[in-house]
Amino acid sequence: MKLLSIGGTRPQFVKMAVMAKSIAEYNRHASEPIDHRLLHTGQHRDPGMSDIFFRELGMPQPQVLKTSPAETPGLQTAVMLAGIEAELISWRPDAVIAYGDTNSTIAAALATAKLHIPLIHLEAGLRSFNRLMQEEINRIVTDQVSDLLLCPTHSAVEHLRQEGLGERAVFVGDIMLDAVEQFGDWRREASMLRELSVKPGQYALLTLHRAETTDNPAKLMPILDALRKIDIPIIFPMHPRLRARLAQSSHSEPLGRHVHVVDPVGYLEMLALQRNARFVMTDSGGLQKEAYFSGVPCITLRDETEWRETLHGGWNTLVGSDSAAILHAVKELMQENEVIWEPRNLESFGGGQACKRSVDQIVEMVRAA
Repeated sequence: MKLLSIGGTRPQFVKMAVMAKSIAEYNRHASEPIDHRLLHTGQHRDPGMSDIFFRELGMPQPQVLKTSPAETPGLQTAVMLAGIEAELISWRPDAVIAYGDTNSTIAAALATAKLHIPLIHLEAGLRSFNRLMQEEINRIVTDQVSDLLLCPTHSAVEHLRQEGLGERAVFVGDIMLDAVEQFGDWRREASMLRELSVKPGQYALLTLHRAETTDNPAKLMPILDALRKIDIPIIFPMHPRLRARLAQSSHSEPLGRHVHVVDPVGYLEMLALQRNARFVMTDSGGLQKEAYFSGVPCITLRDETEWRETLHGGWNTLVGSDSAAILHAVKELMQENEVIWEPRNLESFGGGQACKRSVDQIVEMVRAA
């Protein structure tokens, strides 16, 4: 059985790593092992956004598409689609796994569907119901052309049922919970804290990367304004795209000495930074979940979330890009000694068994084809 995993961004590399590990475990006892290969689309090219993940997570080295950078989402998708199509024609896998909701995801989905190769969408059924998000369009289209929809939550399954895709949908759980449990050593302290002279539990962790935030001054500037007024150290691993945007902006002002802007960090360091933070601020879907899994409060700098489960018990708060709302949420969390946190429900995310369930479902689908 020939299986190809396709991805090109930091979160996808983590998912590919835990799936590769689960497939290797399956092969130890299988009479017909899976020939599993990884294809890197080149969407994230910066070494800090890709190479470090392959090294530290012990994943097989992927084949990297030889594609040129693209300036727009449509051109980026088209360039990757052409490269993926050539690889599919050359190797002709029995099935392809597309991960998440990036431009790499939709490029893989379209190339695979046009060649009539069975397609598995891992992390299917998520909906923010905001079609201004590129990711939302990527999710919807990928789900429509997929043959097997592996869902991280029961609400994702329900979304697909409402869209008439219920027969292809299966709840397996969230493989990012598997990743946090496999790679998240609670004893590990973030090395960056020593470098920045910041103490555990006395800082906030911030990420901003979505295009609808970073490319929209009406949203980005109020967020940056709020950061300047927050009275706690902030560690800010800055996405290269945002760094370039701010360097070109005539409206950008210094964020303040309490905001430590650093280069992107590896997955293990990021997990350690999350677990040691007083709270997290982010526009990332993945970081919302990881904070929830680790029991760290999160302030989401968006008006909606695909991960409604993280809102239960007050673990996640939606504030959008409004400065006053951000500062109010921070004030509430700084007084968190008065808050009684409800237990998190990790079983609603699969309880750490998502990878095994996913491999079993994939094998069953390919054998039945």
